[in-house]
Amino acid sequence: MTPFERLHPAVQYQVVNDFGWSGLRGLQEAAIEPVLDGADALLLAPTASGKTEAAVLPLLSRMEAQRWRGLSVLYVCPLKALLNNLEPRLSRMAGWLGRRAAVWHGDVSQSQKRWIAAEPPDLLLTTPESLEGMLISARIEHAWLFADLQTVVVDEVHAFATGDRGWHLLGVLTRLTRLAARPVQRLGLSATVGNPAALLDWLADGSDRPRVVVTAPSSADRRAVDVGIDFVGSLSNAAHVIASLHQGEKRLVFCDSRARVEEIAVALRERAVHTFVSHSSVSADERRQAERAFAGESNCVIVATSTLELGIDIGDLDRVIQVGAPTTVSSYLQRLGRTGRRPGTTRNLLFLTTDLAELWLASALTLLWSRGYVEDVVPPVLPRHIVAQQILGLVLQERRLVTHELAAWLGGLAAVDGASQVLDHLVRTEFVVDEGGLISIGPRAEQEWGRRYFADLTSAFTSEPMLEVVLGRRVLGYLPPLSLAARPGPGGLVVLLAGRAWDVLDIDWQRKRVLVAASEMKGRSRWNSGGRTMSFPLARAHHDVVAGEDPPTVALSQRATGKLAELRAAHAFAAPGSAEQTTWSRTPPAARCGGRSPGSAPTRLCWTGCRSSRGTTRPPASCGCGGARGSGSSSCARPSADAATSCRRPGPMSTTAHSSR
Repeated sequence: MTPFERLHPAVQYQVVNDFGWSGLRGLQEAAIEPVLDGADALLLAPTASGKTEAAVLPLLSRMEAQRWRGLSVLYVCPLKALLNNLEPRLSRMAGWLGRRAAVWHGDVSQSQKRWIAAEPPDLLLTTPESLEGMLISARIEHAWLFADLQTVVVDEVHAFATGDRGWHLLGVLTRLTRLAARPVQRLGLSATVGNPAALLDWLADGSDRPRVVVTAPSSADRRAVDVGIDFVGSLSNAAHVIASLHQGEKRLVFCDSRARVEEIAVALRERAVHTFVSHSSVSADERRQAERAFAGESNCVIVATSTLELGIDIGDLDRVIQVGAPTTVSSYLQRLGRTGRRPGTTRNLLFLTTDLAELWLASALTLLWSRGYVEDVVPPVLPRHIVAQQILGLVLQERRLVTHELAAWLGGLAAVDGASQVLDHLVRTEFVVDEGGLISIGPRAEQEWGRRYFADLTSAFTSEPMLEVVLGRRVLGYLPPLSLAARPGPGGLVVLLAGRAWDVLDIDWQRKRVLVAASEMKGRSRWNSGGRTMSFPLARAHHDVVAGEDPPTVALSQRATGKLAELRAAHAFAAPGSAEQTTWSRTPPAARCGGRSPGSAPTRLCWTGCRSSRGTTRPPASCGCGGARGSGSSSCARPSADAATSCRRPGPMSTTAHSSR
């Protein structure tokens, strides 16, 4: 029996007749057996590989064959926009069997939520924060609602696992499993990661079920790739190149900040390019309209941040263009995977770099990719604050909780170092009250969060305060106070949002609302954002680039080649082959690695020695470079004449490499 024949006959029929497919993709066939057999599984594939269908088709078959009733499948996503995008597809598939799918998140109306709570669908699309809200709500019979739960699908699980939201998700899933009173199957859908088995172990969270990592057969992804790097020197030039290249095709342009998205979008519209915008500060309605319109166009551009890096469907794309460069290979692969979906087409991505740092980063990133490197997904350590949040959520969920049952409710979080001390702290600070082993919500928690019905407890993260930007009755999006605190120009304060300039007519700080009107002036908007970090392998790849190594199979423009030559000339001290011999500049070696200053006996510095002095292996006291060259050697690099010069040479190499470790 083939994998396809194991699906329920009704599902087989609809796949052929409704989807019109002649067969399943490699990942979809490979996923059928473990999903039908009830294993915890990680489905690993690039963007647009059919991961959603790979999970849902066998789940629908189990649902029908085993006659599941009530809310039996949860489909969890990191973004509301992704949920909205997936809901029509999942409703269509559920409808094949007379089943229902529905979506629940912060933008869904209260009347719709009441209907879902009273008449649960078979499949519910939601977020961890919405699940938390359902569990602590006094208006929802959560024990009844989740009593029939069989499977949880976590889409873009790699995006959860790298932050606090991942630990929050695991805590919520443990509570749901206890409410269901049965082992709940966990399926993760992920882009390519470096440690898939470890990611699946993290998601399974101690489950006794078999665990299977499912990947597409290798031949399925051996497609030609067209990657290029160009140096354009400015955002204006980048907009000119985007407007001039590939006219008549659908182009997705990635930028790594909202401010840059807005600047590029305005510049493209000035060049008469049909342009759409998508990022987290554009209102949900505006973003949804833009994505739908883009999906139906043929000669247009959509400019976006990483919001479109995930699996939101915007139709078939012809080109992906990256202004600047991301800092991870996994992010690059997600963006590259947006193209090449149609038969006979090629996956492609063009980097447009605006300065030497971006050119260097793009070259180093593609060099790592060419070596087959992908970052491991590593959850944050010691999430004690999530333990505190889950204890408070549990007390609100159960109203009263027996202390000795707490570990069972927390699951893997109970094993966090110091977790037992968290409850003591909450009792001591009166966030919870312990009455002879029976804990309940305390006066401090009521004071802090009770006025908003504990809504702030549903999230493991906080966002910066935003003001709603309104044109008439239409909500355009949201701006931080930073954008509105700028000094007005001669024509007043002009901001950018949704790819257009707007005159600020009035700011109501109390109601957090900004009234705007269309403007012909040039505007600017700014958002706060965290710094970009660089992994150690990426820093080493930076060294290899200036040491003369070009990323193979990547086409460099003449401008990029010329600028790379300038970069290499400025870092001529970088030795080809191994970063072990990298020479640091700017900061005296003694200040970094505990060695002698360049003035006394200048020595070519050992990169691994610098790393060792930060806590792994202490360098020998006699080592003038601050550490042994290589691993475990007691000998140092010989003092060299050129090292003295290169140690004093200013340049960006030291800043980039040192800060990345």
